[in-house]
Amino acid sequence: MKFKTMPLYRIVSLSLFCFFTPRVEAQQKPNIIYILADDLGYGDLSCYGQEKISTPNIDLLAGQGMQFMQHYAGAPVCAPSRSSLMSGQHTGHTSIRGNATEKGMDEGQVPMSGNTITIAELLKQAGYKTAVFGKWGLGYIGSEGDANNQGFDEFFGYNCQAVAHRYYPTHLWHNRDKIMLQGNDWKHTVTYAADVIHDKALQFIDDNKTNPFFMYYSSILPHAELIVPDDAVFQAERAKFGDETPYLGKKKGEGKDYGDNLIVKEYTTQKYPHATFAAMVKRLDQHVGEIMSKLKELGIEKNTVILFSSDNGPHNEGGADPEFFNSNSFLKGIKRDVYEGGIRVPMIVKWPAKVKAGSKTEHVSAFWDVMPTLAEIAQVKTPMQSDGISFLPALIGKNQKQHDFLYWEFHEKNSSQAVRFGQWKGIRQNSTDLKNAPIELYDLSADVAEEKNIANNHPDIVAKIAKIMNDSHIENERFQFDYEIKKH
Repeated sequence: MKFKTMPLYRIVSLSLFCFFTPRVEAQQKPNIIYILADDLGYGDLSCYGQEKISTPNIDLLAGQGMQFMQHYAGAPVCAPSRSSLMSGQHTGHTSIRGNATEKGMDEGQVPMSGNTITIAELLKQAGYKTAVFGKWGLGYIGSEGDANNQGFDEFFGYNCQAVAHRYYPTHLWHNRDKIMLQGNDWKHTVTYAADVIHDKALQFIDDNKTNPFFMYYSSILPHAELIVPDDAVFQAERAKFGDETPYLGKKKGEGKDYGDNLIVKEYTTQKYPHATFAAMVKRLDQHVGEIMSKLKELGIEKNTVILFSSDNGPHNEGGADPEFFNSNSFLKGIKRDVYEGGIRVPMIVKWPAKVKAGSKTEHVSAFWDVMPTLAEIAQVKTPMQSDGISFLPALIGKNQKQHDFLYWEFHEKNSSQAVRFGQWKGIRQNSTDLKNAPIELYDLSADVAEEKNIANNHPDIVAKIAKIMNDSHIENERFQFDYEIKKH
């Protein structure tokens, strides 16, 4: 197996962070926890308007910190969104732009480029212990995209997104060791993986309470499949929602259920889809609450930054019902759409004594801004590869620099591009002739639901957006549109 050799410029650039950055005592540097939910919609939290599911712990996090009302994921699906987060680059630049499984591999996705400088590598250079718990999905075990090759001292969870469709897998990974889960054999559902991962994350906090640490808590909740332990939380939701229409799969008999005919990448059937989804969101909320309690118990709450977000908009797979829960709130679209509902996500930041409790901001930000923000907090230099702007000034009430534009590209559903340009949102779709496809234009200041396409009224704005779309896309041999975008 061959991998790319790390280029000299990357070795030098990483060493410079350590060499030229003034030393700061370890205890002065805050711990950083980034919690990423999976397919949680903008409207799935009660602090963002959810009425059918209560999320008291995440609401408390928001009450003790700042809510971002215009924060965007890196992409409308998992892998490119997470690549954008880790690399500090939008999807026109980051190396992973789709959910592609590596050819010839039973488990694992196309690897993130070994040339990528990740958040974990930056914080490791700043003296942080780094770990990821949950879903990785950016390179199969042993590849250049393996979490251990991308700056993480410890990884525990799912390497592969397809396996992460299942909450009762046969195994998880601890670094490069396969950890078998008791009682799980693709027929029996004994050990709930999300709980095992959560316990390992709490142990990491315990083990590193005296050292600065960065924990990327990449939860699989509430992604499909819809399944949860039959506990008091589920029974409460079951009683609340009453009788339901079962989810039987897209086609009956496709082997989705646990048993002899199971297909790992598919989803189980579910008798109580609404109650189960609600219980999964509640379980995520409970996990967040336990992380907060652990920090308080150890006396490190005041010196810990917590960020909470979601990797994309709400899904409608495996029996999930975003329309019933109003999961995308007042926004148009869901997962796999570049409309607001597919990419605008909740984001909360708590940092005691630094971030005003109970505050909200309309600052327009995106996943690629997380890298420069955490770099500034840790007092290391942001690499030139990043497309982001630190939102630390917004957090602490200082003058905040704004983006000239935000850009997305998506390589599924006939391919699409989107640009947020001030109040304007432009969308171009249709892979058969994307470079000549019409651009939809929406004024988000008056039409956040993207209901009225006003492109014909503003040809000058459309032309600017077209140029941004064309200039922001750098060709990627792994993820290509069906054409060569014409440069203006």
